[in-house]
Amino acid sequence: MKSLVDHLSQYAAYHRDPRNIASHFVGIPLIVVAVAVLLSRPQWAGGWLSPAVLVSLASAWFYLRLELRLGVLMTVLLGLSVWLGHVLAQQSTFAWLSAGIGMFVVGWAIQFVGHHYEGRKPAFVDDVTGLIVGPLFVVVEAGFLLGLRSELKRAIEERAGPVALRNQRSAA
Repeated sequence: MKSLVDHLSQYAAYHRDPRNIASHFVGIPLIVVAVAVLLSRPQWAGGWLSPAVLVSLASAWFYLRLELRLGVLMTVLLGLSVWLGHVLAQQSTFAWLSAGIGMFVVGWAIQFVGHHYEGRKPAFVDDVTGLIVGPLFVVVEAGFLLGLRSELKRAIEERAGPVALRNQRSAA
């Protein structure tokens, strides 16, 4: 199995433009919540079990196997997404589908705008694991902005290179 640094470095190689990374701070959470919303119907076992719960548990297992600290944080964030998904799934079919599909489409549109700036296709096109690594990437990048995990940032940048400054990219 690939390590945390392996996964994040491979994903980061497709995300070196700060505008692309910024787009991911909006687009990926929208997509994650949208998937939770859309998979929150049907519900079984008194309403607490749904396809969204099953997908989130599998995702949490993936994150926990990579690293306990980040895995716990990702599990909490997935739990919040599933909770919101279940709340929206209780609404009318129109409201449920409008919210889920709307967030999904807007999230992906934002992603593709970011990749336009990057000048590179999304990571999942070459490796489908990019779909599960993307949310982790956003959380890790948020940590980097807060000054956390500098050793992880260095390890990723050794492999993927640093995030480009805007004026450097426009001059090239």
